[in-house]
Amino acid sequence: MYKEKIKRIAIDTIGTFIGSAIMALGTSLFLLPNQLSSGGFSGLATITYYLLKIPMGAMILALNIPLFIFAGYRLGKEFFIKSVIGTASLSIFIDIFDKYPPITTDRFLACIYGGVLIGIGTAVILKVNSSTGGSELIANIIKTYSPHISMSKYLMIIDIVIIGLNVLFFGEIEIGLYSAIAIYLYGQMIDIIFEGVYYTKLLFIISDRNEEISDAIEKEAKRGVTGLYGKGMYSNQEKLVLICAAARGDISKIKDIAKSIDAKCFIVVANAREVLGKGFKE
Repeated sequence: MYKEKIKRIAIDTIGTFIGSAIMALGTSLFLLPNQLSSGGFSGLATITYYLLKIPMGAMILALNIPLFIFAGYRLGKEFFIKSVIGTASLSIFIDIFDKYPPITTDRFLACIYGGVLIGIGTAVILKVNSSTGGSELIANIIKTYSPHISMSKYLMIIDIVIIGLNVLFFGEIEIGLYSAIAIYLYGQMIDIIFEGVYYTKLLFIISDRNEEISDAIEKEAKRGVTGLYGKGMYSNQEKLVLICAAARGDISKIKDIAKSIDAKCFIVVANAREVLGKGFKE
């Protein structure tokens, strides 16, 4: 048990360092040289970097100190320690990479590659249940007081305010527009790394010829079908609803099969983020 705990701590710490380094690359070599922001404390640190010539990493660390004190009380010892390690390593890496010339001075390219790198780094850190402080830490603290509001809403509000400050300081609306792209991309990268890019479709089919449609789908499309009983609220009649999970390439074929048997059948196609089981991810 003790060895397993040490192993987990080591993996979490290494993951935090790797994630922080990737985030720092996106910040120092793409966003910061182009006056762009990914929101959070890095947005405030970008302003002080250009206004007062204070190193960005050092400023991020200074802004987080009051949060660390409070977070240790509200969020527990383990999360507090991980947050300190994550924020300190991110600050150090940012100031190290800041000494190197930017990869590009094209703001469009900078917001894309910077957003992607920061998203990858953030996802790695979240994977090991760590944090780099900033708006994420603020959101965690606020959530302990108001758990019914989603964290994404807190983060969105905080990031909008900080990007607004960046636009006011630099006097360029384009900074806000490009920063918004970077924030969107880093959010998408987090979703991709956590949930994958393997999108599956889910079909709901309502028809009076359910047995025929089900048999045809299983024989011709090689996909399983499940029937669930529902009730049409307008007609007040019970209906059997067919549910079929399928790959994107099978959707057109399955719809054609259903329509060929019952031209009036009702079909709903929805995204299934992840499907586990036979025929899909095991």
